[in-house]
Amino acid sequence: MTKVGEHITLDIIGTTQEYDPSVYENVIRKIAKAAEVTILEISKYKFEPQGFTILALLAESHISFHTFPEKGIISFDFFTCGKVSPSIALDIVKKEFKHKRIVTKAFDRDTKSLYHDIYSSPGLQKSYVVNEVLEDFKSKVGQHIEILDLEQFGKSLFIDNEIQVATNDEVLYSSTFVNAALKLNKDMGTAAIIGGGDGGVARECTSKGFDFIDWYELDPEVVEVCNKHLGSIGNKSTEKNSVKCIWGDAFESIKSVEDDKYDKIFVDLNDDQFCIDLAAKNMDSLIRILKPNGVITAQVGSQDKKPEQVEKWLDVFNKNFGNTTLDRVYIPSFDCSWNFSSSINH
Repeated sequence: MTKVGEHITLDIIGTTQEYDPSVYENVIRKIAKAAEVTILEISKYKFEPQGFTILALLAESHISFHTFPEKGIISFDFFTCGKVSPSIALDIVKKEFKHKRIVTKAFDRDTKSLYHDIYSSPGLQKSYVVNEVLEDFKSKVGQHIEILDLEQFGKSLFIDNEIQVATNDEVLYSSTFVNAALKLNKDMGTAAIIGGGDGGVARECTSKGFDFIDWYELDPEVVEVCNKHLGSIGNKSTEKNSVKCIWGDAFESIKSVEDDKYDKIFVDLNDDQFCIDLAAKNMDSLIRILKPNGVITAQVGSQDKKPEQVEKWLDVFNKNFGNTTLDRVYIPSFDCSWNFSSSINH
């Protein structure tokens, strides 16, 4: 990380008067003295019928005020690469302006960035701290693919703005996924993986000793970029003799697969409504290629973030198999527990 300075913004709420322009200039000079920064030039402008802007150009960056008398708000901005934190301005501003409250935002200006979690709510905003963007492109099949080096979770895959896997805790996801199926039936002959482009499920299957794995993946570019940057997850699964990669639409591909071929089927699709409908529509095909007493396991999302979607997945499994179990594991990079539904093909 390279730090270039510190930044503070203050929104002074509930001001009841429009101060004379000289007040703002005097306050700026007090702040500059306290912060030990050098004023190079001051520019100001008074709007008609109301409002005022003043900007102090510093040797160390800038200080500004902008007023909104009609809203009872004064906005203050201080960015400096100086030795003293700009937060020193807060006490001065509090004394100089009558107010009801002050909204403070302070942050470092540096080479790190924030990537917003799409499951944040209006009242609780969460972000990943990003050290570096390693890949950012749209694949030929239309997926927005990003590889980000996250401060806490290491190199991570995002597809369409949603985190899919992080190197630091991926094993929790993939091992729970595969073990959920093995708990119901320990046969490790043949397996089918539908999705799972990062390679974690394929790695777990090969490490467990499955005889043969058919890996159906829509987007080869996901597998390629994960092999390039997240190689420890897949552990070169695409190069294993026991793994066969079948590219394209998995549900089209399995139409030509013989009956009762697989001991295990792992469905590693998104947990959204589109994929729920897709799985439900093709469940007859999945049942056909699954051996009697074979197990199908799907990642079905989070009961913490999307409980309705988990229930819809469970409904699909119960309707088609008459049974389902739910395994659950907390995944720190997802900031929630994740669920895997498994059913036996009686």
